[in-house]
Amino acid sequence: MIKKILIANRGEIAHRIIKACRELDIISAAIYSEADKLALHVRRADEAYLIGPSPASESYLNKEKIIKLAKEIGADAIHPGYGFLSENAEFILMVEESGIIFIGPSSKSVKLMGEKTSARRLMKTNNVPIVPGTTAPIKSVDEGKKIAAEIGYPVMLKAAAGGGGKGMRKISNDEEFESAYNRAKNESLKAFGNDDVYLEKFIEHPKHIEVQILADKFGNYLHLFERECSVQRRHQKVIEEAPSIAVDELTRKKITNAAIDAAKACKYYNAGTIEFLMDSDKSFYFLEMNTRLQVEHPVTEMITGIDIVKQQIKIASGEKLTLRQEDIRIHGHAVECRIYAEDVDNNFAPSTGKIVHHRLTSGPGIRIDRGIDVMSEVPIYYDPMLSKVIAWGTDRNEAIVRMQRALGEYQISGVITNIPVFRWILKQKVFLDGTFDINFLDNDFMPLVPDKWKDTTSEEYEEVAAVLSALLKSKEQELSLSKNKIATSNLWRDQNYE
Repeated sequence: MIKKILIANRGEIAHRIIKACRELDIISAAIYSEADKLALHVRRADEAYLIGPSPASESYLNKEKIIKLAKEIGADAIHPGYGFLSENAEFILMVEESGIIFIGPSSKSVKLMGEKTSARRLMKTNNVPIVPGTTAPIKSVDEGKKIAAEIGYPVMLKAAAGGGGKGMRKISNDEEFESAYNRAKNESLKAFGNDDVYLEKFIEHPKHIEVQILADKFGNYLHLFERECSVQRRHQKVIEEAPSIAVDELTRKKITNAAIDAAKACKYYNAGTIEFLMDSDKSFYFLEMNTRLQVEHPVTEMITGIDIVKQQIKIASGEKLTLRQEDIRIHGHAVECRIYAEDVDNNFAPSTGKIVHHRLTSGPGIRIDRGIDVMSEVPIYYDPMLSKVIAWGTDRNEAIVRMQRALGEYQISGVITNIPVFRWILKQKVFLDGTFDINFLDNDFMPLVPDKWKDTTSEEYEEVAAVLSALLKSKEQELSLSKNKIATSNLWRDQNYE
């Protein structure tokens, strides 16, 4: 069994992994940047080591330094969490070659599934349904226009080297193609160092459904049912549920079988997630595979009773899965809200500062995975997720009611959070009856955002957010701005957020 794990991450996921280590009697070793020296995960780990300066490129993304440290402290394994280096095939290969255990899949599987066009080819070969489109990068505007005409507008351009909405453009006609093509390639190059893009048919009003799988190194595969991930903003998930209200038993059997086939196709082991788009006819199509632990894994844990992080560690240790598919059942319903430090009035720009008040919510069925406490710093350098609130109920209605209560009780001061957005979402009929799709927030919520932001593109938003972040380096400025926004913002009160 693994004796010591170096956790190559920060925030709530590092804290989550520490808890699993403690239950397995494994020493947890945290790393931290200069900006995170007082972070919660640093104080909760058994050991903690400074890895570098605040910028992620010099700390949490420093492959060589992380591996060197793991060797120096005698760590048997490295857990990457999610984000940062979790899906970096080069880093995983370096870990494998160092003799240290990587808690995740093989570098070969990650490389195979990380390149979207090769993954689509592999799925097609193994009879996993894919969205109509190309399985190779588009080489020119003319080629793209020709293919778009064949499959029919609207179409989607997507980055071949990554996801998360980067390098993604919807195109409705020939006139829009060249501009969208050039912008998608530029954005993809900046985000992933690769400007390859491919083309897919645009699926109207789809649901985003994903399936959690577990696989060991002995060829045993399991699924832990599906998650509903259709509440999104800029292609980023905001609320997740398990199971999906839109998936009936027949569809569940088909989509979970397809997920297992996808995992087998790349000889996958450890925890992974297969993502699908599902249309109104319940036809579903492979979107991508996330070769890591997902942010939303807690909702699956809540309905199955299975600790996915502990399963990851056991699989990496060389153990066989002891779970049997026929013994895994859905118990109740779970909903997760991702709590971010972001200013909704300023188009969700990051809100930085110090947490001066943090009152946790609790009660039946409530779980909070957090990376903050009182006096924690929310720096400008990293993703501004603070915590995740998860609510479980015997059915979906009870889970939603408990989430509504929990969000009403949860208090965070010192930065601006998106909690009011969730309180709005949870009151909407389209959410309550489950008829929402991935366009829900764009269609129903974004029109409520101040007019000055309505025409802002994602690239322009990123530039504005960068400027705002730079201006907020002073702690006095941060606290002053937060207090001012809390005192003067009436938009959400006017929309019955309170």
